[in-house]
Amino acid sequence: MLSLLLGSRVAGFYFSRCVTVCLRRQVQSVIIESPLQNILVSIGFTRQVAIALIWAVLVSNCAWSTGSTPDAFVDLSLEQLGNIEVTSVSKKQERLLDAPASIYVITGEAIRRAGVYTLPEALRLAPNLQVARINSSQYAISARGFNSSTANKLLVMLDGRTIYTPLYSGVFWDAPDVILEDVDRIEVISGPGGTLWGANAVNGVINIITKPTEETMGNFASVVGGNTGQSLAVRHGGALGGTAKGNYRVYAKFNNFEHSITASGNAVPDAWEHGQVGFRSDWNTVNKRLTLKANIYQDAIHQATASRQHNNGGNILGRCEQILLDGSNLRTQLYYDHTTRDYPGRFSEKLDMLDVDLQHALPVTVNHQLIWGGGYRIATDRVRNSSVLAFLPADRDLHWGNLFVQQEWILQPELRFTAGSKLESNDYTGLEFLPNVKLAWKPHTDTLLWTALSRAVRAPSRIDKEFYANIPLVTPNSPTPTLYSLQGGPDFRSEIATTLDLGLRHQVGTDLSYSLTVFFSRYDRLRSLDTLPGNIAVLGNQIKARVEGLEAWGSYQLATTWSLNAGVVLQQQHFEGDNVAQSSPGNDPHSQWRLGSKWDLSDAMEWDVSIRHVGDLPSPAVAAYTAVDTRLGWYISRTAQLAVTAQNLFDPRHPEFAASSTTTVANTIQVERAIDVTLTVKF
Repeated sequence: MLSLLLGSRVAGFYFSRCVTVCLRRQVQSVIIESPLQNILVSIGFTRQVAIALIWAVLVSNCAWSTGSTPDAFVDLSLEQLGNIEVTSVSKKQERLLDAPASIYVITGEAIRRAGVYTLPEALRLAPNLQVARINSSQYAISARGFNSSTANKLLVMLDGRTIYTPLYSGVFWDAPDVILEDVDRIEVISGPGGTLWGANAVNGVINIITKPTEETMGNFASVVGGNTGQSLAVRHGGALGGTAKGNYRVYAKFNNFEHSITASGNAVPDAWEHGQVGFRSDWNTVNKRLTLKANIYQDAIHQATASRQHNNGGNILGRCEQILLDGSNLRTQLYYDHTTRDYPGRFSEKLDMLDVDLQHALPVTVNHQLIWGGGYRIATDRVRNSSVLAFLPADRDLHWGNLFVQQEWILQPELRFTAGSKLESNDYTGLEFLPNVKLAWKPHTDTLLWTALSRAVRAPSRIDKEFYANIPLVTPNSPTPTLYSLQGGPDFRSEIATTLDLGLRHQVGTDLSYSLTVFFSRYDRLRSLDTLPGNIAVLGNQIKARVEGLEAWGSYQLATTWSLNAGVVLQQQHFEGDNVAQSSPGNDPHSQWRLGSKWDLSDAMEWDVSIRHVGDLPSPAVAAYTAVDTRLGWYISRTAQLAVTAQNLFDPRHPEFAASSTTTVANTIQVERAIDVTLTVKF
């Protein structure tokens, strides 16, 4: 695999540099006989890589000062967390405490202390997301319901690039990846975001933001090994020459995941290998910031047949942010994304996407601010069909255009009113209207009360209009699976959601903070599976729904070295329509909650524990489960840490999501107990 070879060469280069710094003869015998080397080899890494990692630890150990706090790993206090600046709510920087939305921020430090090494597992930290693992490479991820393996009401972005497939308006979660150490934060909004982010931001927005290159100088390496998977990541950051102040980083990452197993104990041939390399560079002048970044990745996923599923792609993004002479802020961005997916025996796809975006934020006056912008996206989608399924026409050119405007009025020093709208066009339904109004009141500097009324749209995808397949279907008239000819709906229209949010965010001194949101949503024209004579099923818009719920989370600082956090989501769904039973609008729990503890045992030891519970899933039925995850980290030096992580500690295995309505309990894939050892080095 190209990315693995490149990653190995980069790792070898970095490690060879640190080897030359140490006294080779004086410590060679220690390395060769080190028990740590045997551990690394036993969890799946070559002896050469294991030795190189131990060398890196010894190099970093030269800078260790006994009793001092490691400065390469930094915690944030609850007060600092409240002051984090977020951008996803209003497309401008504002304090988390001042953001009128149901937003949760996953910090890079929280990801590190969770001991995870993939983006979907990191998203479990957000209490306002439903995250369920389907198999080794697939996840079902959604907010406020409607979860499925092809969930389509959540917008996901990575450094401003939309992660999106026009096949079903969702995300292939085996594609996006980063070195999680380079993630600054993940902003997770539950609730509509269409006015600013466009169609498909119906129930939420995930905005993954990586650190600027000036914060990732030097070298970094991590190795993870365990019973369910392994990971190797290396990164180097440095300064660029020239008159402009600039920095860069290059990285390589490789993940390997073992085969899944079913409830009956049988192995499922779905082992997954993912390799990725990339770079980012930033240049800064007095009033301008330029960013250029690119990534190349390749996947190989085992199948029951001899052939493997292969996915590969690459993307490049350029962005310019500048302050104009009148004090306004202008942001322009352009990215290109190429993806190739090959499912042997089913279909293959080549997708090329080009996106341009502009945003202009006028200067803040005494009592108002205006932000406006627009964008255009074109996609060329080429599908090779099979006898199993087809998209007709096989080749499609798709276009999206949008214009938005948002105005904020400061009615009183403590009272803000915001109104905005977006007009967005697509090839299937033409022009869509996405309005939003918000009212935010701050009776005190540490308290925010807010409400919002929004209209969001889920525009049709290729699967809604152009998909053809033969599928087994359970209907009221046919309780056993019957083969139907499924057809996309030529008259399929956009799904519409109207949502009212009421929220409270409060910080009590420096020790306690919490957020409460109550929401009421009405959905019209949801996708339905309409059966016709002759065992024909056509996709239509015959379902309506009401969803009400509560989202709450908070954190409490028990002591300087010990903090607790908790989160809960309660929701009720009510569906209307003749075809609800066979259409499966989503598979969601009525409740889920999590509790967490973060404890610094000493300057060199930290211990994290989380308990998460997910309620029953109705259809296909999956039993409720409670999982306990824990991590114990030990700072070997100021810049190196060794950690042991256990997921599902007291449960050998449990199911989280059924792949389809015909999956039996015995064949549902199980999520196993995972024990990982992680070695992280900065030098």
